[in-house]
Amino acid sequence: MKYLRTVSTRRLLAMIAGVVAVIAAGTAIAVAAAGSGPKPPPESLAKAVHGALAAPQVKGISARISFTNHLIGSTDLQGSDPILSGATGRLWISNDGRLRLELQSANGQDAQVLVSKQGFWIYDPASNTEYRGTLPADHSKQKSGSDKIPTIAQIQRQINDLVQHANLSGAIPSDVAGQAAYTVRVSPKHDGGLLGSAELAWDAARGVPLKFAIFARGQSSPVIQLKVTDISYDKVPASDFAASPPSGAKVVTINVPTGAAAQHAAKRGRAHRDVTGAAAVAKKVPFTLTAPKTLVGLPRRSVSLMDWNGTPAALVTYGQNLGGIAVIEQAAKPGATPPASTGGDHQGLSLPSVTIHGATGHELATALGTVLQFSRGGVDYTVVGSVPAAAAEAAARGL
Repeated sequence: MKYLRTVSTRRLLAMIAGVVAVIAAGTAIAVAAAGSGPKPPPESLAKAVHGALAAPQVKGISARISFTNHLIGSTDLQGSDPILSGATGRLWISNDGRLRLELQSANGQDAQVLVSKQGFWIYDPASNTEYRGTLPADHSKQKSGSDKIPTIAQIQRQINDLVQHANLSGAIPSDVAGQAAYTVRVSPKHDGGLLGSAELAWDAARGVPLKFAIFARGQSSPVIQLKVTDISYDKVPASDFAASPPSGAKVVTINVPTGAAAQHAAKRGRAHRDVTGAAAVAKKVPFTLTAPKTLVGLPRRSVSLMDWNGTPAALVTYGQNLGGIAVIEQAAKPGATPPASTGGDHQGLSLPSVTIHGATGHELATALGTVLQFSRGGVDYTVVGSVPAAAAEAAARGL
Protein backbone atom coordinates (compact mmCIF):
# COMPACT_ATOMS: atom_id res chain seq x y z
CA MET A 1 0.00 0.00 0.00
CA LYS A 2 2.90 2.32 0.77
CA TYR A 3 4.18 1.92 -2.81
CA LEU A 4 1.11 3.57 -4.31
CA ARG A 5 1.19 6.24 -1.66
CA THR A 6 4.86 7.01 -2.39
CA VAL A 7 4.63 6.94 -6.17
CA SER A 8 1.26 8.50 -6.71
CA THR A 9 0.62 11.02 -3.96
CA ARG A 10 3.54 11.78 -1.68
CA ARG A 11 5.65 12.75 -4.69
CA LEU A 12 3.03 15.09 -6.14
CA LEU A 13 4.52 18.29 -4.76
CA ALA A 14 7.99 17.15 -5.78
CA MET A 15 6.69 16.49 -9.30
CA ILE A 16 5.38 20.05 -9.53
CA ALA A 17 8.73 21.37 -8.29
CA GLY A 18 10.53 19.14 -10.77
CA VAL A 19 8.49 20.48 -13.66
CA VAL A 20 9.38 24.02 -12.65
CA ALA A 21 13.05 23.10 -12.30
CA VAL A 22 13.14 21.47 -15.73
CA ILE A 23 11.48 24.46 -17.36
CA ALA A 24 13.70 26.74 -15.23
CA ALA A 25 11.43 29.61 -15.72
CA GLY A 26 8.47 32.57 -20.12
CA THR A 27 4.93 33.27 -20.65
CA ALA A 28 1.78 32.08 -18.94
CA ILE A 29 -0.65 29.96 -20.92
CA ALA A 30 -4.41 29.88 -20.69
CA VAL A 31 -5.83 26.61 -21.96
CA ALA A 32 -9.35 25.66 -20.97
CA ALA A 33 -9.63 22.42 -19.01
CA ALA A 34 -11.06 19.68 -21.21
CA GLY A 35 -13.82 17.29 -20.33
CA SER A 36 -17.51 17.55 -19.46
CA GLY A 37 -17.62 15.15 -16.52
CA PRO A 38 -17.54 15.86 -12.79
CA LYS A 39 -15.23 18.61 -11.55
CA PRO A 40 -14.09 19.29 -7.99
CA PRO A 41 -14.88 22.55 -6.18
CA PRO A 42 -12.46 25.46 -6.62
CA GLU A 43 -9.53 25.32 -4.19
CA SER A 44 -6.21 27.06 -3.74
CA LEU A 45 -3.25 25.17 -5.20
CA ALA A 46 -1.79 24.63 -1.75
CA LYS A 47 -5.02 23.15 -0.42
CA ALA A 48 -5.50 20.96 -3.51
CA VAL A 49 -1.95 19.59 -3.20
CA HIS A 50 -2.44 18.96 0.52
CA GLY A 51 -5.63 17.06 -0.27
CA ALA A 52 -3.76 14.88 -2.75
CA LEU A 53 -1.01 14.10 -0.24
CA ALA A 54 -3.55 13.20 2.44
CA ALA A 55 -5.81 11.21 0.10
CA PRO A 56 -6.88 7.68 1.13
CA GLN A 57 -4.80 4.82 -0.17
CA VAL A 58 -6.01 2.85 -3.17
CA LYS A 59 -5.99 -0.94 -3.59
CA GLY A 60 -4.49 -0.86 -7.08
CA ILE A 61 -4.69 0.83 -10.45
CA SER A 62 -5.86 -0.54 -13.80
CA ALA A 63 -6.04 2.06 -16.53
CA ARG A 64 -6.26 2.64 -20.25
CA ILE A 65 -3.83 5.29 -21.39
CA SER A 66 -3.02 7.42 -24.39
CA PHE A 67 0.62 8.23 -25.12
CA THR A 68 1.38 11.14 -27.48
CA ASN A 69 4.87 11.66 -28.89
CA HIS A 70 5.46 14.44 -31.41
CA LEU A 71 9.08 15.07 -30.47
CA ILE A 72 10.43 13.71 -33.75
CA GLY A 73 9.08 14.59 -37.19
CA SER A 74 7.43 11.87 -39.25
CA THR A 75 10.16 12.13 -41.93
CA ASP A 76 12.71 10.84 -39.40
CA LEU A 77 10.60 7.83 -38.40
CA GLN A 78 10.61 4.45 -40.10
CA GLY A 79 7.68 2.10 -39.63
CA SER A 80 5.29 2.10 -36.68
CA ASP A 81 7.04 2.34 -33.33
CA PRO A 82 4.75 2.96 -30.32
CA ILE A 83 7.61 4.51 -28.35
CA LEU A 84 8.61 7.03 -31.01
CA SER A 85 5.26 7.73 -32.66
CA GLY A 86 2.86 7.37 -29.73
CA ALA A 87 0.13 4.83 -29.08
CA THR A 88 -2.70 3.76 -26.83
CA GLY A 89 -2.18 1.15 -24.17
CA ARG A 90 -2.80 -0.08 -20.65
CA LEU A 91 -1.27 0.43 -17.24
CA TRP A 92 -1.39 -1.76 -14.13
CA ILE A 93 0.03 -0.94 -10.69
CA SER A 94 -0.32 -3.17 -7.64
CA ASN A 95 -0.01 -2.20 -3.99
CA ASP A 96 3.06 -4.42 -3.55
CA GLY A 97 5.34 -2.58 -5.98
CA ARG A 98 4.59 -4.21 -9.35
CA LEU A 99 4.00 -2.15 -12.48
CA ARG A 100 3.19 -3.10 -16.06
CA LEU A 101 2.88 -0.71 -19.00
CA GLU A 102 1.83 -1.80 -22.49
CA LEU A 103 1.83 0.44 -25.57
CA GLN A 104 0.02 -1.01 -28.57
CA SER A 105 1.10 -0.09 -32.11
CA ALA A 106 -1.01 -0.22 -35.26
CA ASN A 107 0.83 -3.28 -36.60
CA GLY A 108 0.39 -5.35 -33.45
CA GLN A 109 3.92 -4.85 -32.09
CA ASP A 110 3.54 -3.92 -28.43
CA ALA A 111 6.15 -2.12 -26.36
CA GLN A 112 6.05 -3.29 -22.76
CA VAL A 113 7.57 -2.43 -19.40
CA LEU A 114 7.37 -4.71 -16.36
CA VAL A 115 8.72 -3.76 -12.94
CA SER A 116 8.74 -5.94 -9.83
CA LYS A 117 10.78 -6.33 -6.67
CA GLN A 118 13.07 -8.75 -8.52
CA GLY A 119 13.91 -6.32 -11.32
CA PHE A 120 12.57 -4.97 -14.57
CA TRP A 121 12.45 -5.60 -18.29
CA ILE A 122 11.57 -3.33 -21.20
CA TYR A 123 10.69 -4.67 -24.63
CA ASP A 124 11.25 -2.49 -27.71
CA PRO A 125 9.44 -4.06 -30.70
CA ALA A 126 11.15 -1.86 -33.31
CA SER A 127 14.54 -3.41 -32.54
CA ASN A 128 13.16 -6.67 -31.08
CA THR A 129 15.26 -6.00 -27.99
CA GLU A 130 14.63 -6.75 -24.34
CA TYR A 131 16.40 -4.52 -21.82
CA ARG A 132 16.55 -6.15 -18.40
CA GLY A 133 18.10 -5.40 -15.05
CA THR A 134 17.72 -5.50 -11.30
CA LEU A 135 16.73 -2.64 -9.02
CA PRO A 136 18.79 -1.51 -6.02
CA ALA A 137 17.54 -2.88 -2.73
CA ASP A 138 15.70 -0.42 -0.52
CA HIS A 139 17.48 -0.54 2.82
CA SER A 140 15.73 2.51 4.24
CA LYS A 141 13.94 1.90 7.51
CA GLN A 142 11.41 4.62 8.00
CA LYS A 143 9.48 4.66 11.23
CA SER A 144 5.73 4.92 11.13
CA GLY A 145 4.73 8.55 10.78
CA SER A 146 8.20 9.73 9.71
CA ASP A 147 6.89 10.65 6.26
CA LYS A 148 4.78 13.47 7.63
CA ILE A 149 2.41 15.31 5.31
CA PRO A 150 3.33 19.01 5.08
CA THR A 151 0.76 21.53 6.23
CA ILE A 152 -1.11 23.82 3.84
CA ALA A 153 1.02 26.72 5.08
CA GLN A 154 4.25 24.79 4.40
CA ILE A 155 3.08 23.90 0.90
CA GLN A 156 2.14 27.52 0.22
CA ARG A 157 5.62 28.67 1.23
CA GLN A 158 7.15 26.26 -1.29
CA ILE A 159 4.76 27.48 -3.97
CA ASN A 160 5.77 31.07 -3.19
CA ASP A 161 9.40 30.09 -3.78
CA LEU A 162 8.53 28.39 -7.09
CA VAL A 163 6.70 31.38 -8.54
CA GLN A 164 9.87 33.43 -8.27
CA HIS A 165 11.19 31.42 -11.22
CA ALA A 166 8.11 30.29 -13.17
CA ASN A 167 4.52 31.15 -13.98
CA LEU A 168 2.37 28.75 -11.99
CA SER A 169 -1.38 28.41 -12.39
CA GLY A 170 -3.75 27.69 -9.56
CA ALA A 171 -5.50 24.36 -9.12
CA ILE A 172 -7.83 24.32 -12.13
CA PRO A 173 -10.95 22.15 -11.61
CA SER A 174 -10.91 19.60 -14.42
CA ASP A 175 -12.29 16.29 -15.63
CA VAL A 176 -9.80 13.60 -16.67
CA ALA A 177 -10.95 10.09 -17.55
CA GLY A 178 -14.30 10.73 -15.89
CA GLN A 179 -12.61 11.64 -12.60
CA ALA A 180 -12.88 14.99 -10.85
CA ALA A 181 -9.35 16.35 -11.06
CA TYR A 182 -7.17 19.38 -10.49
CA THR A 183 -4.78 20.59 -13.17
CA VAL A 184 -1.74 22.79 -12.63
CA ARG A 185 0.18 24.47 -15.46
CA VAL A 186 3.64 25.97 -15.37
CA SER A 187 5.65 27.98 -17.90
CA PRO A 188 9.03 29.70 -17.86
CA LYS A 189 9.49 33.29 -16.73
CA HIS A 190 12.86 33.52 -18.43
CA ASP A 191 14.47 31.91 -21.46
CA GLY A 192 13.13 28.37 -21.67
CA GLY A 193 14.58 27.53 -25.08
CA LEU A 194 12.05 25.60 -27.16
CA LEU A 195 10.18 24.49 -24.06
CA GLY A 196 6.93 26.38 -23.60
CA SER A 197 5.02 24.88 -20.70
CA ALA A 198 4.04 21.74 -18.82
CA GLU A 199 0.82 20.45 -17.30
CA LEU A 200 0.01 17.97 -14.53
CA ALA A 201 -3.44 16.71 -13.53
CA TRP A 202 -4.34 14.48 -10.58
CA ASP A 203 -7.43 12.82 -9.15
CA ALA A 204 -8.87 15.31 -6.66
CA ALA A 205 -10.15 12.59 -4.31
CA ARG A 206 -7.28 10.11 -4.49
CA GLY A 207 -4.23 12.18 -5.46
CA VAL A 208 -3.25 9.83 -8.31
CA PRO A 209 -1.66 11.57 -11.34
CA LEU A 210 -3.93 11.25 -14.39
CA LYS A 211 -2.17 13.36 -17.03
CA PHE A 212 1.25 14.82 -17.72
CA ALA A 213 1.99 16.92 -20.81
CA ILE A 214 4.82 19.06 -22.18
CA PHE A 215 4.23 21.80 -24.77
CA ALA A 216 6.78 23.29 -27.15
CA ARG A 217 7.05 27.06 -27.38
CA GLY A 218 4.26 28.55 -29.50
CA GLN A 219 2.32 25.27 -29.79
CA SER A 220 -1.11 24.59 -28.30
CA SER A 221 -0.94 20.80 -28.74
CA PRO A 222 1.34 18.75 -26.48
CA VAL A 223 4.63 17.41 -27.77
CA ILE A 224 4.67 14.68 -25.14
CA GLN A 225 1.61 13.55 -23.22
CA LEU A 226 0.73 10.55 -21.10
CA LYS A 227 -2.97 10.62 -20.24
CA VAL A 228 -5.32 8.20 -18.53
CA THR A 229 -8.53 7.67 -20.53
CA ASP A 230 -10.20 5.15 -18.21
CA ILE A 231 -9.21 4.06 -14.70
CA SER A 232 -10.18 1.64 -11.95
CA TYR A 233 -8.83 1.64 -8.39
CA ASP A 234 -9.59 -1.99 -7.53
CA LYS A 235 -7.03 -4.63 -6.58
CA VAL A 236 -5.07 -5.85 -9.62
CA PRO A 237 -5.04 -9.65 -10.21
CA ALA A 238 -1.60 -11.29 -10.29
CA SER A 239 -2.43 -12.63 -13.78
CA ASP A 240 -2.26 -9.07 -15.18
CA PHE A 241 1.47 -9.08 -14.45
CA ALA A 242 2.05 -12.48 -16.09
CA ALA A 243 3.76 -11.11 -19.19
CA SER A 244 7.11 -11.83 -20.81
CA PRO A 245 8.97 -10.56 -23.88
CA PRO A 246 9.17 -12.69 -27.07
CA SER A 247 11.56 -15.62 -26.75
CA GLY A 248 13.60 -14.57 -29.79
CA ALA A 249 14.30 -11.04 -28.61
CA LYS A 250 17.86 -9.75 -28.29
CA VAL A 251 18.70 -9.32 -24.60
CA VAL A 252 20.61 -6.30 -23.29
CA THR A 253 21.45 -6.26 -19.59
CA ILE A 254 21.40 -2.90 -17.83
CA ASN A 255 23.64 -2.78 -14.79
CA VAL A 256 22.24 -0.61 -12.01
CA PRO A 257 24.91 0.14 -9.36
CA THR A 258 24.00 -1.20 -5.93
CA GLY A 259 25.58 -1.14 -2.50
CA ALA A 260 29.31 -0.47 -2.48
CA ALA A 261 29.37 -0.06 -6.29
CA ALA A 262 26.82 2.74 -6.12
CA GLN A 263 28.74 4.47 -3.32
CA HIS A 264 31.98 4.19 -5.26
CA ALA A 265 30.35 5.61 -8.39
CA ALA A 266 28.90 8.49 -6.39
CA LYS A 267 32.26 9.27 -4.82
CA ARG A 268 33.97 9.11 -8.19
CA GLY A 269 31.35 11.43 -9.70
CA ARG A 270 31.82 13.93 -6.91
CA ALA A 271 35.57 13.84 -7.38
CA HIS A 272 35.20 14.64 -11.06
CA ARG A 273 32.69 17.41 -10.44
CA ASP A 274 35.15 19.05 -8.07
CA VAL A 275 37.48 19.71 -11.03
CA THR A 276 36.20 22.88 -12.70
CA GLY A 277 37.58 25.63 -14.89
CA ALA A 278 39.08 25.33 -18.36
CA ALA A 279 42.72 25.19 -17.22
CA ALA A 280 42.11 22.55 -14.52
CA VAL A 281 39.94 20.35 -16.74
CA ALA A 282 42.41 20.61 -19.66
CA LYS A 283 45.07 18.97 -17.46
CA LYS A 284 42.81 16.02 -16.66
CA VAL A 285 41.50 15.00 -20.09
CA PRO A 286 43.56 12.90 -22.58
CA PHE A 287 42.90 15.28 -25.49
CA THR A 288 43.25 18.95 -26.34
CA LEU A 289 40.30 20.77 -24.81
CA THR A 290 38.53 23.20 -27.16
CA ALA A 291 36.04 25.12 -24.96
CA PRO A 292 36.07 28.58 -26.62
CA LYS A 293 35.20 31.53 -24.37
CA THR A 294 32.11 32.30 -26.46
CA LEU A 295 29.98 30.14 -28.73
CA VAL A 296 27.41 31.58 -31.17
CA GLY A 297 27.39 34.74 -29.10
CA LEU A 298 26.84 32.94 -25.78
CA PRO A 299 29.46 33.38 -23.05
CA ARG A 300 31.08 30.30 -21.59
CA ARG A 301 29.47 29.64 -18.23
CA SER A 302 31.29 26.60 -16.86
CA VAL A 303 33.80 23.86 -17.63
CA SER A 304 33.59 20.67 -15.55
CA LEU A 305 35.32 17.31 -15.54
CA MET A 306 32.94 14.39 -15.86
CA ASP A 307 33.11 10.61 -16.01
CA TRP A 308 31.98 9.24 -19.38
CA ASN A 309 31.81 5.46 -19.33
CA GLY A 310 34.86 5.28 -17.09
CA THR A 311 37.00 7.81 -18.96
CA PRO A 312 37.44 11.53 -18.25
CA ALA A 313 35.49 13.95 -20.43
CA ALA A 314 34.66 17.65 -20.33
CA LEU A 315 31.26 19.32 -20.00
CA VAL A 316 31.23 22.91 -21.23
CA THR A 317 28.11 25.08 -20.89
CA TYR A 318 27.22 28.35 -22.62
CA GLY A 319 24.46 30.83 -21.79
CA GLN A 320 21.82 30.36 -19.12
CA ASN A 321 18.64 28.41 -18.53
CA LEU A 322 17.26 26.19 -21.29
CA GLY A 323 18.23 28.76 -23.92
CA GLY A 324 21.84 27.76 -23.35
CA ILE A 325 23.96 25.11 -25.04
CA ALA A 326 26.03 22.30 -23.55
CA VAL A 327 29.03 20.66 -25.23
CA ILE A 328 30.53 17.31 -24.19
CA GLU A 329 34.10 16.65 -25.33
CA GLN A 330 35.62 13.19 -25.02
CA ALA A 331 38.44 11.19 -26.58
CA ALA A 332 37.32 9.26 -29.65
CA LYS A 333 37.75 5.50 -29.44
CA PRO A 334 40.50 4.16 -31.75
CA GLY A 335 39.05 2.65 -34.90
CA ALA A 336 35.53 3.86 -34.14
CA THR A 337 33.37 4.67 -37.16
CA PRO A 338 30.56 7.22 -37.34
CA PRO A 339 27.06 5.82 -36.87
CA ALA A 340 25.03 5.05 -39.96
CA SER A 341 22.81 7.85 -41.22
CA THR A 342 19.75 5.66 -40.95
CA GLY A 343 18.63 3.26 -38.32
CA GLY A 344 21.47 3.51 -35.84
CA ASP A 345 20.76 1.68 -32.61
CA HIS A 346 17.04 2.12 -33.15
CA GLN A 347 15.51 0.64 -36.28
CA GLY A 348 12.58 3.04 -36.15
CA LEU A 349 14.70 6.20 -36.36
CA SER A 350 16.61 7.82 -39.21
CA LEU A 351 19.23 10.42 -38.29
CA PRO A 352 20.18 12.97 -40.98
CA SER A 353 23.85 13.68 -41.66
CA VAL A 354 25.48 17.09 -41.29
CA THR A 355 28.94 18.31 -42.26
CA ILE A 356 31.00 20.13 -39.64
CA HIS A 357 34.30 21.49 -41.01
CA GLY A 358 34.62 18.50 -43.34
CA ALA A 359 33.65 15.95 -40.67
CA THR A 360 30.44 13.98 -40.99
CA GLY A 361 28.12 14.26 -38.04
CA HIS A 362 24.58 13.21 -37.21
CA GLU A 363 21.85 15.15 -35.50
CA LEU A 364 18.54 14.45 -33.85
CA ALA A 365 16.28 17.49 -34.07
CA THR A 366 13.13 17.42 -31.93
CA ALA A 367 10.39 19.87 -31.05
CA LEU A 368 12.12 20.56 -27.72
CA GLY A 369 15.76 20.63 -28.73
CA THR A 370 18.62 19.22 -30.79
CA VAL A 371 21.45 16.75 -30.20
CA LEU A 372 24.36 16.83 -32.68
CA GLN A 373 27.40 14.54 -32.66
CA PHE A 374 30.60 14.68 -34.73
CA SER A 375 34.28 13.71 -34.47
CA ARG A 376 37.34 15.75 -35.34
CA GLY A 377 41.03 15.41 -34.50
CA GLY A 378 40.54 12.38 -32.24
CA VAL A 379 37.83 14.08 -30.19
CA ASP A 380 34.10 13.29 -30.12
CA TYR A 381 31.86 16.34 -29.70
CA THR A 382 28.22 16.26 -28.58
CA VAL A 383 26.26 19.51 -28.79
CA VAL A 384 23.00 19.58 -26.82
CA GLY A 385 20.50 22.41 -26.44
CA SER A 386 16.85 23.35 -26.37
CA VAL A 387 17.51 25.15 -29.66
CA PRO A 388 16.60 24.60 -33.35
CA ALA A 389 18.84 22.43 -35.50
CA ALA A 390 20.33 25.48 -37.27
CA ALA A 391 21.50 26.91 -33.94
CA ALA A 392 23.05 23.61 -32.87
CA GLU A 393 24.86 23.34 -36.23
CA ALA A 394 26.17 26.89 -35.88
CA ALA A 395 27.44 26.06 -32.40
CA ALA A 396 29.17 22.91 -33.67
CA ARG A 397 30.94 24.90 -36.39
CA GLY A 398 32.13 27.33 -33.73
CA LEU A 399 34.12 24.64 -31.92
